[in-house]
Amino acid sequence: MKDRSYYQRANAKLNPDTDYLQIFQNLTFHDFPWDMNQALNLALFRTYGVPSIGSLLLRTRQLTEHTQKRYDDTALLLEIPLKDGLTSPTGRAAIRRINQMHGMYDISQGEMLYVLSTFVVVPVRWIRDYGWRKLLPQEEAAITNVYRELGRLMGIQDIPETYEGFAHLMDSYEAAHFAFDAGGRKVADATLRTLEEFYPAQAAPAVSVMSRAVMDEPLLEAFRYDDPGKLARTLVRGALRLRAEVVKLLPPKESVAFFSEGNVKSYSNGFRIEELGTFKHPKPGEAGLNGAGLNGAGPNLGAGCPFPHGMTGAQDGHKGAEA
Repeated sequence: MKDRSYYQRANAKLNPDTDYLQIFQNLTFHDFPWDMNQALNLALFRTYGVPSIGSLLLRTRQLTEHTQKRYDDTALLLEIPLKDGLTSPTGRAAIRRINQMHGMYDISQGEMLYVLSTFVVVPVRWIRDYGWRKLLPQEEAAITNVYRELGRLMGIQDIPETYEGFAHLMDSYEAAHFAFDAGGRKVADATLRTLEEFYPAQAAPAVSVMSRAVMDEPLLEAFRYDDPGKLARTLVRGALRLRAEVVKLLPPKESVAFFSEGNVKSYSNGFRIEELGTFKHPKPGEAGLNGAGLNGAGPNLGAGCPFPHGMTGAQDGHKGAEA
């Protein structure tokens, strides 16, 4: 049995410039699986506080009318490249599907960069506050490099080179753009309702308070959520730190329950990567992102997708678990 510090020692020997995915996987799948999941959920949630993002998500109706499916699609499309490799056949297929969906809408480079920055900064800050140990400098760099590469494959430009650059980008973008928007609030409410469904109905009020207790003041203000109060913050954050002390005494997680290999709620009969997410079938000639012409045959693939769209391979073969 591996001791608690096994993966920390392993990561210390790796190079974050070349071994960033291995370091990231050691963190995500073994040392901080629960923390990384919570942090990435919070990262996505933060983006709803930007009116242009929250209102767009409301217009798609995916997060308000098909919340569970959108949650499952997002989890699958983000997990597969990070599990199998960003340039593996399945990783390429998942990123291509993400690019196709983004290509259906007029999303600015600034918005794309901001969302990417939350994936880097929020997990690092969450582990700093609630993790059972601090991250090594090379682990922080590896998280940064994983998402730098993901951003490159998504066609995002002007990506920061360091964690500090991402942190400055996220903080300054939120300071300039966080504001109340009815659409963003509806999307946030729908997301919290989905979270509450994981627990018994009588626990819903407590789940709501706990969720708001880990939100910072700017995020609460952006949604006009009631502050949970100092006592709730103290209790919830104290419980998270107590959990970290308990986890510190346990061996690292060895058996990894990948979401994409389990019984995904929205896909009881399995899934195909190229069929995940949303699709738009506009009228012939309708313009999408960057003015690219669309036809009724399928979604606009977007000008920024770095993968050949005729690529074949495992994107057709990842079916997930059968019911």
